Amino acid sequence: MNNILILLGYLLLMNILGYVTMWSDKKKAKRGEYRISEKALFTVAILGGSIGSIAGMKKFRHKTKHWYFKYGMPAILLLQLIVAFYLGTVLNG
Repeated sequence: MNNILILLGYLLLMNILGYVTMWSDKKKAKRGEYRISEKALFTVAILGGSIGSIAGMKKFRHKTKHWYFKYGMPAILLLQLIVAFYLGTVLNG
């Protein structure tokens, strides 16, 4: 039970980070400031922030015209769900 709470807390933080990172990069883009790299945006998603990143993309209309974000972020989420399902079934019998 304690491990599940730690995992959920981690995922919550990563998704908040994904959302805020998209917001921050959009804000910087509007101001013409130095941007957050696409590699960093994808890294946050891969490390568990895919839902927050997707939500940020949609809310702030950011990176939605780039095919690798439009399809890449949902693909990351799908792979994470498949891995979670697999691990859940393997670890629980």
